Amino acid sequence: MQQKQFVIEGSRINDIPDFYAEINRLFMTGEDWQLGGSLDGFNDLLHGGLGALDGDGPVTLVWKDMAHSRAALGIVTTRKYYEGKLSPESPYNKTYFQEKLAELNSGRGQTYFDILMEIIADHPNITVVAR
Repeated sequence: MQQKQFVIEGSRINDIPDFYAEINRLFMTGEDWQLGGSLDGFNDLLHGGLGALDGDGPVTLVWKDMAHSRAALGIVTTRKYYEGKLSPESPYNKTYFQEKLAELNSGRGQTYFDILMEIIADHPNITVVAR
């Protein structure tokens, strides 16, 4: 099975919508729909069968400027993400996101970047190479 390689341009990622724009640029070109800003959707994409990941063969993600992405999707961005989930009109599980926000604020929680890396790590056919 042939190894597929994709290059994430980390310098393009300055917030969560930018991350999904970059993922759509890489994986959804030519599709008539785009991946929304969803961690579950990102995980589903990595399972294969969607867009450029049309199977479950080996994939290498070359992540250029990873440090920039890590900082951009760090504590400040993650805090805003959780606060958005806690807004009065939000349909999400408020207790869950209050716990996640408390963990983040105490220095024990994962950043959005950490969560993305954990999702990728759950896919043994995908290797990330930082550049």
